[in-house]
Amino acid sequence: MSESGFGAKIHAVFVHTQDLKKSAAWYSDLLGLPFYEEEVESPVYNMPVTGETYMTLDDHAFDPDYHFEPVRTPVFNFCSADIAKSYQWVKEKGIMIVRDIEEHGDFGWFHIEDPDKNVVMICGTVQP
Repeated sequence: MSESGFGAKIHAVFVHTQDLKKSAAWYSDLLGLPFYEEEVESPVYNMPVTGETYMTLDDHAFDPDYHFEPVRTPVFNFCSADIAKSYQWVKEKGIMIVRDIEEHGDFGWFHIEDPDKNVVMICGTVQP
């Protein structure tokens, strides 16, 4: 821990949304997580993701001065063990793909759009 009292560790990623329940359902489906609509309560919903970093959906219900703007450049990514398989799955689900797979060696990525038009990146391994 540094003198500041915090370290070089990300606690949470915030995804700003206009419809908290719709976004919670969409991200739950995308990530294969159970969705219980009755547990979604404004202004924030913490997605039950694994690992040390949280994913918080935020509708800013208590912030009357907030103006929503979709994030068009990804600020986080989901990991894939097989980028081509993930791309095909997303495509079959009818999720908007806004940037096709790009590859750099054995690493690849593509971009999708959530219900609020936020751009999300999926990165991972390019299988031989």
